[in-house]
This record gives sequence, C-alpha cells and structure tokens, in this order.
Amino acid sequence: MKRMIVSLACALIAPLAFAQTSTTTTETTTTYSSGTVTTYEPGKTIVVKSEEGPVSFALGTAARIVDGAGKVVTAPLRAGQRVRVYYTGPTEKRVVEHVVVED
Repeated sequence: MKRMIVSLACALIAPLAFAQTSTTTTETTTTYSSGTVTTYEPGKTIVVKSEEGPVSFALGTAARIVDGAGKVVTAPLRAGQRVRVYYTGPTEKRVVEHVVVED
C-alpha cells in the first residue's frame, strides 16, 4: 500500500519537475527622421518638417535631447532648428528615444 502511494505521488510530481519554461523575446527597431522643427511642446510632442512632409512624434518621459557631441541640451528646441529624431514604433505611434540637434 505504501509503495502504491509513493508511486502515485511520484507520478503526479514528475511532470512538474520536467516542465519547461518559455521566454518571449521582443525586438525593437530604432529609426530616425531628419528635418527642421516646426512645433515643439516639451514633454509632449515634436513636429519635424522632413522630405516626406511634417512628421509628428510623441515625446516619452525617457526622451532626451542632445547635441552632436552627445551632451544634453537644456534649452528648449526652437522652430527652424535642424534635428535628427530617433524613434521606435509604427507610423501612427512613434515614440522618441532621443533627439540630436544638428546646428
């Protein structure tokens, strides 16, 4: 009787010991767009006039604005400034990772 209970317990526990875990990997691609700033709302949006026309981007909380040397720019962007905007996401949900001021 004891052997039967032990065998039954082992049979119930064995599948848990060999259970496999699964991992999901998501790949994010960063793209950039260059042009001149037409509208800038700090912490909200930036609109850049590029070769394709005006392009709007959402500024996330982690978005940073840097100069060509990689130093953080503290002054707000002005209309007419040349920038390169690095972003992720599809066309309708572009989220800025960082902005490089080119002039």
